[in-house]
Amino acid sequence: MGKVVMYSSVSVDGFIADGNDQPGPLFDWLTSGDVPFDESGVLKVSRASYDYTRAYWDQIGVTIAGRRVFDLTDGWDGKPPSGIDHVVVVSHRPMPEGWDPEAPFHFVDGIEPAVAKARELAGDRIVEVAAGDVGGQVLAAGLVDEVRMDVVPVVLGSGRRYFGSVDAQHLLDDPDVVIQGERVLHLRYQVRR
Repeated sequence: MGKVVMYSSVSVDGFIADGNDQPGPLFDWLTSGDVPFDESGVLKVSRASYDYTRAYWDQIGVTIAGRRVFDLTDGWDGKPPSGIDHVVVVSHRPMPEGWDPEAPFHFVDGIEPAVAKARELAGDRIVEVAAGDVGGQVLAAGLVDEVRMDVVPVVLGSGRRYFGSVDAQHLLDDPDVVIQGERVLHLRYQVRR
């Protein structure tokens, strides 16, 4: 069974978006290098970022996101982002009216059922959990194995927190990966059990 990994780009003060749900410069590192990241030619990163991030992204089988992210992205037009096979959407509301039921999106009510569905769909591949409120809830439920952060040198001051509204202490091991990219520091922590 694959690992459950909480992941996102994040400001140095711990935010994944501003108060208007805008990421601002948090994704600038994805266009600040000279190594093409994918076939689109739009994303270009440093060699260090490519070697680290591409290998990780290629292992993701399923992403878990909240309904807020789904709505903000307009459901990625029915195509999971970055070549991911499936998206599990944690929502107390049903899928949107007119949504293609054949699209690889699964609407699940609750954190534990969402992780179970994602693990089933992912098999041996990684289950990625989008940071934010849903990611924080999955962490608080003890279901996250690893935390990955792409720390961007910007202070947003306020907005959507990386760990959402987590209100309890959770210990992580020392980072076992620290990689300097262009306009980003990639960190990986194992969650202490």
